[in-house]
Amino acid sequence: MPRTWLKDQPYRPHMAVIRDIVQETPTIRTFRLAWKDPAVSANFSFQPGQVGQISVFGVGESTFVINSPPTRREYLQFSVMRTGEVTRALHQLNVGDTVGVRAPLGNSFPYTTMKGRDILFIGGGIGMAPLRTLLLTMIDNRADFGDITVIYGARSPEDLCYRYEFDAWRAAGVNLVLTVDREFPGWTERVGFVPTILAEEAPNPYNRVAITCGPPIMIKFVLAGLKELGYEDEQIYTTLERRMKCGIGLCGRCNIGGTYVCVDGPVFSGTALRAMPPEL
Repeated sequence: MPRTWLKDQPYRPHMAVIRDIVQETPTIRTFRLAWKDPAVSANFSFQPGQVGQISVFGVGESTFVINSPPTRREYLQFSVMRTGEVTRALHQLNVGDTVGVRAPLGNSFPYTTMKGRDILFIGGGIGMAPLRTLLLTMIDNRADFGDITVIYGARSPEDLCYRYEFDAWRAAGVNLVLTVDREFPGWTERVGFVPTILAEEAPNPYNRVAITCGPPIMIKFVLAGLKELGYEDEQIYTTLERRMKCGIGLCGRCNIGGTYVCVDGPVFSGTALRAMPPEL
């Protein structure tokens, strides 16, 4: 997998300027970054599902998934939920400010093995971020994949990310099923928790791959729902979120037994999840 400068200088970030900021929800902002060094821009590559460490100088760094697709190189995109010190500092930055980025880190979705198959995405809230990079990569290579269905939900309509892209997803042939937890004035899509909508939609597992990401409790019930629908472990992929520090498998903060999420993940198959210790 491409690591660019990380092989020789794993803790050195490269500078990137904030090109644009999108307010996705009241607590989530999307940052579109451009490398300051033209050589870094020309040589940088990554795969869907990989992550990066963003540094706010004088505050710290945190890990976020790269949610722009490798097929679109205008900028590098990260969506950040305001939850702690670093994320609060990021939310205070403006267009034109500089951050440090260490990327790409971790593994990726094995999307080349998914060619010729139907695809099911199941996302919740900010969990749509890692799914977006894979979804857009598939849209940009639409002929390589069969049916693409996205089940995406959040607590309320204003908690759904990337609302400005939904029409384009549908225009590309994506079956987009949107849901919120309860009724809201003016909401005309589905109502119900994501695992419930999955059971109602009941996508056929034949020749299909399912990829899910969202709050841990949602993932737990989605995985159980997929098994009830007949999906085998090897048909299922998800991402795991652990607090990372080094990002390169040295500090041990993200380990689950002998597995390090920062280098062995963040993408895991159902088969890999099944082999993990009960602490998960």
